Amino acid sequence: MGARPQVRASSGNRSRTTMPESRDPTRATSVLFVCLGNICRSPLAEGVFAHLVREAGREAIYRADSAGTGHWHVGEPPDPRSVGVAERHGIALSGVARQVDPSDFRSFDRIVAMDRDNLRELRRISPKGEGTGLLSLLREFDLEAEGELSVPDPYYGGPDGFEKVFAMVYRSCARLLEDLEAERAR
Repeated sequence: MGARPQVRASSGNRSRTTMPESRDPTRATSVLFVCLGNICRSPLAEGVFAHLVREAGREAIYRADSAGTGHWHVGEPPDPRSVGVAERHGIALSGVARQVDPSDFRSFDRIVAMDRDNLRELRRISPKGEGTGLLSLLREFDLEAEGELSVPDPYYGGPDGFEKVFAMVYRSCARLLEDLEAERAR
């Protein structure tokens, strides 16, 4: 498997729904999806978001990637169960796991964590004064979240866990894209 395709994508913090004043509206908006190992949830979110962006014909507007806060799976492809659930829904996952790098806080417009532990780790490792306003949880965009804003890690569970995670990720990414489109229209 090669490097992840660079599909134009972005992500948002519900409490910070506007782009910075200096944001060039002609420049692609970029988003980084982050989980622990970058083999289950974050590559699934990247693939779903990229799929939605392609369906909307907005590939030139958004760029997506994914990474993990941990290093255990660096260089590995996405978990076969994530690949399988994505394929069942007509979405292809590719690429290899990588760890979040300090430069990501400068390179991405938005960084979207899958759960509170990863959000906390992102805040801890972010370079002083950089990027913390760009951080959010993916399920902040899920209208069915009912207060639970973490995407559970399906790694140690069965196939039904991956289906449930897919549904959460899909709903959240669809709403995230809607919010980003609204921001770009302002």
